[in-house]
Amino acid sequence: MTHHRPSDGASRPESRLERGRRALADIDGEAGEKVVASLADIAPDFATYLIEFPFGDIYARPGLDLRAREIATIAALTAMGNAAPQLKVHIAAGLNVGLSRDEITEVIMQMAVYAGFPAALNGLFAARDVFASGRPAESKG
Repeated sequence: MTHHRPSDGASRPESRLERGRRALADIDGEAGEKVVASLADIAPDFATYLIEFPFGDIYARPGLDLRAREIATIAALTAMGNAAPQLKVHIAAGLNVGLSRDEITEVIMQMAVYAGFPAALNGLFAARDVFASGRPAESKG
């Protein structure tokens, strides 16, 4: 899939890394940058992979808007039951792309049917923490 940089039209295809950085900023804002920065001293190459593949390739695909992608991501991370830090980042991202607290809560509650009550409870506790944190993303949701 070829993408062109929005700043200069079609002069040069946008790299996966450039596209990923832009998507990460749009979706996760400061929280995403903190995750990337936290890998600098242990696995900087992994940070690059994290930007290129999920954000530069997958999130940039047509077919789903960012709200739908975050609903799917929140549901998947809730169902996993072992990814609370990542779930919190994506709950904040959901708020950042326009999901409401009620929508996020409903998505997590829905996971009780498919992933069990413990996973849904853990997801709800993660959401409560994010909602209580007063993160700037909440003003958009």
